[in-house]
Order: sequence, then structure tokens, then C-alpha cells
Amino acid sequence: MKNVLLLFMVVVFTVCNAQTVRKRTLMLMGSRFDITIVAKDKETAEAYIDSAVTEITRIENLISEWRPETQVSIVNKYAGIQPVEVDKELFDLTERALYFSKITDGAFDISFAAMDRIWKYDGSMTEMPSAEAIKKSVEKVGYGNIILDKEKQTIFLKKEGMKIGFGSIGKGYAADKTRELLMEKGVTAGIINASGDMNTWGKQPDGKPWTAGITNPINKNKVFAVIPLDKESAIVTSGSYEKYVMLNGKRYTHIINPVTGYPATGLSSVTVAGPSAEMANGFSTAIMVLGKDIGLSLINQFPALKCIVVTDEGALFSSKNIDLKKYKQ
Repeated sequence: MKNVLLLFMVVVFTVCNAQTVRKRTLMLMGSRFDITIVAKDKETAEAYIDSAVTEITRIENLISEWRPETQVSIVNKYAGIQPVEVDKELFDLTERALYFSKITDGAFDISFAAMDRIWKYDGSMTEMPSAEAIKKSVEKVGYGNIILDKEKQTIFLKKEGMKIGFGSIGKGYAADKTRELLMEKGVTAGIINASGDMNTWGKQPDGKPWTAGITNPINKNKVFAVIPLDKESAIVTSGSYEKYVMLNGKRYTHIINPVTGYPATGLSSVTVAGPSAEMANGFSTAIMVLGKDIGLSLINQFPALKCIVVTDEGALFSSKNIDLKKYKQ
């Protein structure tokens, strides 16, 4: 494990206004994490980063569906057989995920983990799957078959072969919890960037806010907007412009509608900003599936969240509480 961490580790050291900005890049939860800490000196910053890594690893050991010993794996193992008692942390996370599932009518669904991976994005796919295969691919998906017992703190998947997974919100949750931990330890500012699920707090040593650039899906070498992140903020972008397959002249993206089994269409990217990376990720994933009109109508019901969407044609739209002209480059 140490060799893997060293392979992916990049350290940046700067000093500004008697404060150190320390950054470390490494692989955690199967993804790239960039951890940036503002502290009084190099040693203090490094110790805080070590604490962040420990917290992220702890969460991975709780929610990973790929490790057989985790509680999530045990819940999946006993699908259709019996309820499984879990830690309160996992129960609460699952409860929040079901809330996202309900308010999005299944556009977000943590039971998507049981979906058959019939869509291939490695260049091997040359023809459309049949309608029957697509329908069959989601037959074990359905948040309505996830039963929570709050009193006993158990999770039960009613159908044999069902699975839950936190691939959509797990890294955002880890970023949220790590920010919370570091703030409790007295860290005044920093960034937890979990492969694009970005969580910030405080300000840069020069007093300026952290900023996030949103990539232009039409030209990935440019950003179309730069958004300042004040206080405790999170920002997440879900996009379909990097991973897709072309079939019969049509682009089919890697973001699948859990209800239909077909790839989502119409939007190239969705960016959601708010107080929580977990929440922002849940909404950004759902809006990619729901589409512009329904998605923006949903997000407008949550004043704490801001949203920018880009259509497949490159047109920009946003939630009511953000002025795009103010941030466009």
C-alpha cells in the first residue's frame, strides 16, 4: 500500500503571509484525491493531511462495495435473505441516499450497483444492445425495494441479487466528513478535492476566496466560468463529454438512467454548488438524467444550491439564484 501511495503522491509547498499551503495528491477510494491545507508550518500541515487520509480510508472501509468485509458488502450478500444491522453512520447515509432517490423519482438510485454493465466505453462496443437486454439490465434496480428499520438500524434488500453502492455520493461524503474533521481540529482553510467533488473552507492565505473553474464541455482546454467559494462550500460537476460511445452516428454517454437502462441524453455537464459535496453530487447526477427543464425545476426548490447546466449543443442555463454573466469568462 505504501508503494501505491508514493507512486501517486505529489507535494507542493508554499508560504504566504506566514502561513503554509501544503498540497498532497494521492489515490484513495480508487480515485484521485487532492488535499490542500493552510497551516502555520509545513510539519503541522502534513500532520493534518495525514489525519485527512486516515479519515478517508476509514470511510472507504465502511462503504466500499468491492471489499468483502465491509458492511455494504454484507448488506449486498444477504439481499433477499435477511436484514443486516449496520453502524448508524452507514444507516444515515443510506437514508439520505433514499431521500435523493425519492425526490428525483429514481433518477438517482443507490441500488444502481446491481445494474448489468451492458454499455461498454472501452472501444469494444459496435452495436446497440437489444431492448430486451436493456430492460433486463435494470431489473434488480429499484430503491423501493430497500427497506430501512430505524429502530433496529438494519438495511434489507428485498430482491435477491440486489446491491447498494455509493459510487455517486461516497467520495462527496468522504470530502464532507474530512472537512468537518479538520475544522474540528482547528484547520482554518483548505480544499478536499475528491476527483471533482470539491469541498472548501476558509480562504487562501492572501485573503482571497478559493475559486473553482468549470470546464467547457465543447472545449475541454478552456473554462467557461470561475466561481468563488465562500465560507464552507462544495462544488461538483457531472459530465458526459469524456466517456461515451458512438453508435449509428449518435452519442451514448456513460451516465445511465437507472429507471430505463438507457444512457442519459441532452446535457453535457451539470455543476452544482452548495454546502455539501454529498448533496451536490446527488443532485448533479440526478439532473444529468432528468434533463434541463425538470432538473432546474427541482434544484430551484433548494435555495442553498446553485446549478449550471450545459446542453449537448453547448447552450448554458442556470438555477434562478445564480447570475451566469457574473462568472462567465
